[in-house]
Amino acid sequence: MANKKSPASGWPIVQGDFHTGDPQSPVAVVTMGSHLDEQAICNAGAAIAGSCKTENLGLEKVIANIISNPNIRYVLTCGTEVKGHLSGQSLIALHQSGITGGKIVGSKGAIPFIENLSAENIKRFQDQVEMVDIMEAEDIGAISAKINELKAKDPGAFDAEAMIVEIKDESGGSGDAEGAEVRPMSAEVALIHARMKTIQMLVTDIGYQDKFAAGVYGGKVEGLMIGLIVSFVIVGLLLMGHGVA
Repeated sequence: MANKKSPASGWPIVQGDFHTGDPQSPVAVVTMGSHLDEQAICNAGAAIAGSCKTENLGLEKVIANIISNPNIRYVLTCGTEVKGHLSGQSLIALHQSGITGGKIVGSKGAIPFIENLSAENIKRFQDQVEMVDIMEAEDIGAISAKINELKAKDPGAFDAEAMIVEIKDESGGSGDAEGAEVRPMSAEVALIHARMKTIQMLVTDIGYQDKFAAGVYGGKVEGLMIGLIVSFVIVGLLLMGHGVA
């Protein structure tokens, strides 16, 4: 029998739109934009099953609940993709490539910006689980069969204790409120939000560049003044030496 570990106290640590089953199961099921019979999925052997509608806070909540339970070794993505957000594709991209500058590398979602997960959290997610993609599948029989297939090759708990992540929602509060649910924006609004976020990052970069340029200019002026002073001193010393001779 595969070795098991205790998940974090009170697991799942972040509440949301999902159901839970056996916390020792190696399989977590994410149904993305579909609302399936998640209790039936848990009854089929999943540790946790629920939707994920956004490629930022939604993914953060999923990952927080996974890395706080070392027994989960597979993440099964199924259900329909969320228009505009592409949370399924973004989750897979994050697992494959991580983030750069707070943005999921390779994500095609509108606002794939991660704010609550550290590099250590993401590395733990990548090391702990294997992604199993059957996106667009909504048949409970097919999903249950895949769960049983994964359970049959359970490698046992990840060789580390549960990792705790505190998720803050967009209002600044903790994301662990009972019954909390992320409501996705429309694709159009998400696109506008993404462009605003990109503009904000560009403005920040321009500010850094201006500071750097100002520093370089200041350094040049300072160097020029020091050079003139040294030249005057040398000339003065030469004149003094010539006068003595």
